[in-house]
Amino acid sequence: MNQHSRTDAYTDRYAARAAGMVASEIRALFAVASRPEVVSLAGGMPYVSALPLDAVGEMVGELVARNGAEVLQYASAQGDPLLRERICEVMALEGVQASADDVVVTVGAQQALDLITRIFVDPGDVVLAEAPSYVGALGTFASYQADIVHVPLDDGGLIPSALRETLERLRREGRRVKFLYTVPTFQNPAGVTLTTARRAQILDICTEYDVLIIEDNPYGLLGFDGEPMRALRADDPDRVLYLGSFSKTIASGLRVGWALAPHAIRAKLVLAAESAILCHPSFSQFAVREYLGTQPWREQIKDFCELYRDRRDAMLEALEAMMPEGCTWTRPAGGFFVWLTLPEGLDAKAMAPRAIADRVAYVPGTGFYADGSGHRHMRLSYCYPEPNRIREGVRRLAAVVEQEIQLRDTFGGVEATSPTGVDTPGPGVV
Repeated sequence: MNQHSRTDAYTDRYAARAAGMVASEIRALFAVASRPEVVSLAGGMPYVSALPLDAVGEMVGELVARNGAEVLQYASAQGDPLLRERICEVMALEGVQASADDVVVTVGAQQALDLITRIFVDPGDVVLAEAPSYVGALGTFASYQADIVHVPLDDGGLIPSALRETLERLRREGRRVKFLYTVPTFQNPAGVTLTTARRAQILDICTEYDVLIIEDNPYGLLGFDGEPMRALRADDPDRVLYLGSFSKTIASGLRVGWALAPHAIRAKLVLAAESAILCHPSFSQFAVREYLGTQPWREQIKDFCELYRDRRDAMLEALEAMMPEGCTWTRPAGGFFVWLTLPEGLDAKAMAPRAIADRVAYVPGTGFYADGSGHRHMRLSYCYPEPNRIREGVRRLAAVVEQEIQLRDTFGGVEATSPTGVDTPGPGVV
């Protein structure tokens, strides 16, 4: 092995270890944030108590009593056929016309990410991801030793000109781009949504450079105003591999997601799923299938949207009223998250232990960048706490930020940068 290869191998191993460290830090944070005295604005847990639990419990009991021999048995690695048909009905709300034959049921969308990366990525291959991007995806890409290259976004989502510039640079360098990973609607962690005009531009650019798109869309039906956005997959079924999940629209504990793939990729996904887990849990699949077939799920999604909109409003109003000057944040039109940017000289990661001591938790922005940047940013979640609890959490957080500003003004701030020396800015408009 030459020196260059040894360096590359070391970098790949370091990236995988770093991803594990980030995941471990976030797990530790959530363990602390679960204490009852702490107001957690950290986790993106859906508010499952809003489900009609009595009706769901009765439905599940009847399902087992009626079809227990099938519900508790092995199943196909592609997933239950009737569930796949109903998944197509769900995607149709976002303009996606699909065949159940091209749907692969997965254990949440997270497993779909793992299977796709296993199929496509060799060590050193480039994966493009938004900056910031979903921490679970970054960890998966790093575990397969991908070279994660970030493309910035702003309040209108992924920036097309930045994508083109990045692809052109990588082409000149002779580097292989396996796919672009994007959460275009109510993005995790930034809460922003890719505009309609930019969606067309992103598709055109990826067609020009022959890049596959992984569209991760768990929040797409959780908009607070108007009809759902049209999915990228709806306008380019040959280039876009669509990932969906019932974790946000039914219940995260069921762990039912799916991938809608071009036909040639679908066969590879099924083989990869068989080698990983043999088959997916029948019980969860049948429960979701029954829920979609017997319960008013569209009305339930509307109820979720109203509940999350009230909590979003509580957070935005509290931030406006209490946050010190110099803080900025996104204004999501759906989903679970607000992305907050601190004033110059403050470090959200360094501040996190002090926030926990003052009984409020958030996720530092560093977890959402592969290179460790994002020190001035934090993700705030409004989906789980009650509105008054959100207001109290923002009050506590604002006090911590005020203290940090005073310390900065007294002793001077230290600008935290990424290993490359640049702290990539995220979106942020008050």
